[in-house]
Amino acid sequence: MIDIIYEDKCILICRKPAGLAVQNASIGKKDLESMVRTYLAEREGKSAPYLGIIHRLDQPVQGLVVFAKNSKSAASLSAQVQDGRMKKYYLAVTDGLPAEKTGELVHYLKKDGRTNTSSTVPAQVPGAKKACLRYQVREEKGRKALLEIELFTGRHHQIRVQLAAAGFPIVGDRKYHPSKEPVSGMGLCAYRLELIHPQTGKEMTFFCEPEGEPFTDFPVKKKSFGKLLFHRNHRIPKSGAY
Repeated sequence: MIDIIYEDKCILICRKPAGLAVQNASIGKKDLESMVRTYLAEREGKSAPYLGIIHRLDQPVQGLVVFAKNSKSAASLSAQVQDGRMKKYYLAVTDGLPAEKTGELVHYLKKDGRTNTSSTVPAQVPGAKKACLRYQVREEKGRKALLEIELFTGRHHQIRVQLAAAGFPIVGDRKYHPSKEPVSGMGLCAYRLELIHPQTGKEMTFFCEPEGEPFTDFPVKKKSFGKLLFHRNHRIPKSGAY
């Protein structure tokens, strides 16, 4: 069943559960794209309804995903992703505490397609891409912290790689923080999405609550969303790589 947060004739926003691929799942497994297409086909009576994929989340990551329901909306939303008008914010539970309560992380990342991983590299390495984010510590318990993250660039596994490189990896991230401690799920949620409606031009903000074991110690409810907001129009950091 699809958890739809908002829908109109131009866009559809839903909450992707952890473990579900957005697109191209393995043979015999469902993905979010096929589920949304089936939902639209059954409701609209069309065998092949239009569905534009605007952005993706890693399969272990939960949170908000927006789809376009026509080509004009897809073009508008894709342009917003490219020029930074679409803003994406995450909540992350980390194993380790940042030295600073608020900070910017700037790295250069390179993807390895053979292992489906990314790593930090010097800026001059061929294929390296700049990755920028801003974080703020919202709560600490022991050696764990709840971070709110504003993502400026959309690199492969960006948040996971950058936090691990900075010394406070994400709880439950088996790829970049293998641990003997059994944890069900990953502590990363795309909890807030801001965009401009492709038809009305209205600024819209959507939220979802993180779920699962990593967030048990840091419950986040809708009533607290107003306390978890970065200000709009932050600029991409210009500082050098860490």
